[in-house]
Amino acid sequence: MAYDFNKIADNYDRLNHLMTMGMDRCWRRRGARWLMHNGIWRPKCLDVAAGTGDLAFEMYRRGAAEPVVCVDLSEKMLEIASSKLSLEAECIVANAESLPFDDGSFDCVGSAFGIRNFVHLEQGLSEMVRVLKPGGRLMILELATPDDSFVRLFYNLYAKYIIPWLGERIAHNREAYTYLPESIERFPKGRTMRKKIENLGCKVRHRKFFFGVCRMYKCTKNE
Repeated sequence: MAYDFNKIADNYDRLNHLMTMGMDRCWRRRGARWLMHNGIWRPKCLDVAAGTGDLAFEMYRRGAAEPVVCVDLSEKMLEIASSKLSLEAECIVANAESLPFDDGSFDCVGSAFGIRNFVHLEQGLSEMVRVLKPGGRLMILELATPDDSFVRLFYNLYAKYIIPWLGERIAHNREAYTYLPESIERFPKGRTMRKKIENLGCKVRHRKFFFGVCRMYKCTKNE
């Protein structure tokens, strides 16, 4: 069962930036840039598991049609997203595994650091592909364990001790930031993740950032 992110919404952005040394901002910008370079003027965009709306904001900055639609289960997260994006976003509390949109509703669908919290991953991925137009783009950013065993040693120490400590000190919630590395460890990555998306009718390219700690899946829905 996914963690209740309402409990950490107020400190979510601050801790994300701190834990990744600000690299999460760069990764979102790269993802949004790829989504928007699709040859479509003012594409209609959806941010799934939108959290506090940082990816939606990057999509809007790069030319997405107004409003960018944000979907998340956490009402508090979406309240923060709404305050950031004002009239540029439509925030909807909904389950990503049953999106309230017709087939082919969007030119672009993005998700940053949220899909590992899906209870049923394949169903959530299927829904994101379903609401995407043929030829449309899907971009997924997600955290992962590094492939290199030497790098993974340092990553494991950081994930096991530093991240929960930061969560306790800043968000006063050690449980949430113990859940975080555990959810990353369980989540499929690389070829396994690519295959899941390809099976839904997409061409997929995969890119690693920072020794594979972050993965970007750039997917184009078959015509």
